[in-house]
Amino acid sequence: MASWPLTLRRATTDHLETVIDLIEDAADWLRTQGTDQWARPWPSRAARDCRILADLHARRTWIGWDNGTPAATITVDPHPNMAWPDEFRREPAVYLHRLVVSRPYSRVGLGGQLLDWAGWRAWRDHGVLWVRLNAWTTNHRLHEYYRKQGFRLCGRSSDEGYPSGA
Repeated sequence: MASWPLTLRRATTDHLETVIDLIEDAADWLRTQGTDQWARPWPSRAARDCRILADLHARRTWIGWDNGTPAATITVDPHPNMAWPDEFRREPAVYLHRLVVSRPYSRVGLGGQLLDWAGWRAWRDHGVLWVRLNAWTTNHRLHEYYRKQGFRLCGRSSDEGYPSGA
């Protein structure tokens, strides 16, 4: 049982394995849900881990802690990745990556709270109104979750090989 409220702290490079463990645990669960999301790290484990480490170095990643237990992670990035079409990249926004809620903390609204927090940080830290995220292209349940959180589908990446192209 979670002790509320959780403590949200900026992750450091010392937390690389913690973030990877949250992702790997989520990937294990996702395989039971009829989706191929994170079935294989994209494009490779080394490249994924390098992106995570770069975000840790850039101080963009946060971990929600329940005492000493990591309950969730989110990365908030003020820079668009190349998956976003030019028309969207011209508008200032923050981009969310790797929002992961550990299974024992699911279904209590933690993901939605982190999305709200990211919106507040977007405004406070970057003066922007837009929060954007990429979703795994084939994970339609995830698309529905984000719609229920107030997001809308803006399109798909022109890179057919990019798995988070929605």
